Amino acid sequence: MPRFFTAPIAGERALLSGEDAAHITRSLRLRPGEQITLCDGSGYDYLGEILTVGDSVEVLIREKFSNKSEPRARITLFQALPKSDKMEWIIQKSVELGAVKIVPVLTSRCVSRPDAKSMAKKVERYQKIATEAAKQSGRGIIPTVCPLLTLEQAAKACPQKSLVFYEGGGKRLCELVSPEDTEWGIFVGSEGGFSAEEISFLQSSGVRTATLGARILRCETAPICGISVMLSLMGDI
Repeated sequence: MPRFFTAPIAGERALLSGEDAAHITRSLRLRPGEQITLCDGSGYDYLGEILTVGDSVEVLIREKFSNKSEPRARITLFQALPKSDKMEWIIQKSVELGAVKIVPVLTSRCVSRPDAKSMAKKVERYQKIATEAAKQSGRGIIPTVCPLLTLEQAAKACPQKSLVFYEGGGKRLCELVSPEDTEWGIFVGSEGGFSAEEISFLQSSGVRTATLGARILRCETAPICGISVMLSLMGDI
């Protein structure tokens, strides 16, 4: 069933406009009487019946029920900015898996170093990708894609429990993550990984080093592997 995010729903009706209304009317060609699912980010989903279509779409709320797809644990991904369109793929898959926030980070080995104007456009696109991934995967919220941070800024903004995946070694995830955990931050490097100085800095900031095994994973593989294993250890997968 088609799924759309809306502003907070308080009554028996909701109104969709803009791209969502155009998608319903022109792409999906839905008509009055057909059903869609709405989500307002409050932890609930709504079964809706289309009343009218056009430049805006009016929906009658038929049923309200708790969203079952949000993981109990909140994971924030601090991803060093990779080359090309790899970040788009990372964001899409991280959102599908259950990450609540993605933070692009500029590190010493990042080849991609966009200026402020270019990065603002990238973040706008990244947020659209996160929104579409949230719709597709049945998320109860739209995860946030943040503006680009330096590693120092990211270290100050990360949750108390945070780890960095390091090819130089660290503890296994099963030694760090438990079912009782409710929030984690994870740091993943770009194509060149993190420098030894950056790892030392993160460690001095309270970020623990972790390993994903003996094999060196690509920068777009590591966050997906890490999020999957962590959510499994916390009982969500």
